[in-house]
Amino acid sequence: MRDRAAALRPVIDAMRAVTEAERHMRNFAFTAAQIGEGKAGPREAAILRARDLHGYDWDLAVRYASGWYAAHAGWDPEVHRPGNQSAADAAYDQGFRVGGGNRDDPFDTARRALSATCEPEQRRIPAPARPRPSDWGQPTDAALPVRWVRRLLILGAPEIGIAGDLAKTPISSAVLLPALVAAAGNEDALVIVISGDGFIPLPDAMASLTPLSAGAFAKLAADTGQTATLRGLLEGREFDDILAAAQGPYLALLDAHASAIPLCRTMARTRNSVLLQKAQFRTWIGRGIAAGQSVGAGHIRWGKAIKGLTGRLGEFTARYTGKIPGRGHRIIVEVAASAPASGYATATGEPLEWEWFISNRAQLRAAMAARLRAFGAATRLLHPKER
Repeated sequence: MRDRAAALRPVIDAMRAVTEAERHMRNFAFTAAQIGEGKAGPREAAILRARDLHGYDWDLAVRYASGWYAAHAGWDPEVHRPGNQSAADAAYDQGFRVGGGNRDDPFDTARRALSATCEPEQRRIPAPARPRPSDWGQPTDAALPVRWVRRLLILGAPEIGIAGDLAKTPISSAVLLPALVAAAGNEDALVIVISGDGFIPLPDAMASLTPLSAGAFAKLAADTGQTATLRGLLEGREFDDILAAAQGPYLALLDAHASAIPLCRTMARTRNSVLLQKAQFRTWIGRGIAAGQSVGAGHIRWGKAIKGLTGRLGEFTARYTGKIPGRGHRIIVEVAASAPASGYATATGEPLEWEWFISNRAQLRAAMAARLRAFGAATRLLHPKER
């Protein structure tokens, strides 16, 4: 056992070294991105200077920046334990000296504190008046359902299938167009595609679409005419729900012309992995209302009961009871005290059955959600008087 542990030690050490190197790279990349977006301060800039000028890794660069900022802000230096000086203490002292500190001068702290109070404050970058699409939250079912005619969907070229060898973009994008086409009432929504030619409405984009390259992105991001083009596509429409399903440079191009996007009640964007993007898009699709349709609003609370999946919306509970041979997977809707939700009808007067069956269990959650929203918008029928 000891021999095996000794043999694995070099492998484990190598894995630990690779993990540490990746952590340092991620932290430096994040700090550089924050500086590029104007969201970082002088301390973050000192971290990058420590890396570029002195070759420090992330941990030592942070210590260097801490010493530099202490000297720059007029603070007392850290007190180190006498004896052998560690690499972190040496990095701190170097940053303290570069920042103007002098441990040997008894009046150093007072001098630096005075000079720090006399420095003019840096002008802060004004916050945008409206959130950019990249700052929008992810779609949820907590928002109110919206009729398709008052919905706006902005897709990147990879989301409609223009990706791979054509786009060559190092981003993870889910193909969402088939799910949109399958949704009832989707033709009433306004769909805009982001491409190498700018912002194009979906019917025109299907004819010919150019992927967004690095050169095209730089040109389109600086083109104020694209803002006017986007504003013209949205002219004459009112929206209650906007979804941005774009990643990487496609989302960055939309951010550059976000001033043309109107503010509305619900604004969201898809994000993270391909599977999560598809799930978020299905959630957004589920909140669409076709003409003449009425659905219940609210967040569906899902839970795992002993016998199967359950979902609750208001007073109604949908429950999966298992598979019935010859009929399929049985789902029931109950009200308080586990009573069947019988005697309900839609707004058009069509009765709603509290029990129904589906053949494909993969559609279980979607079927339960649709039935719960149908009951959420239903009205109670008047029962005949008992004899």
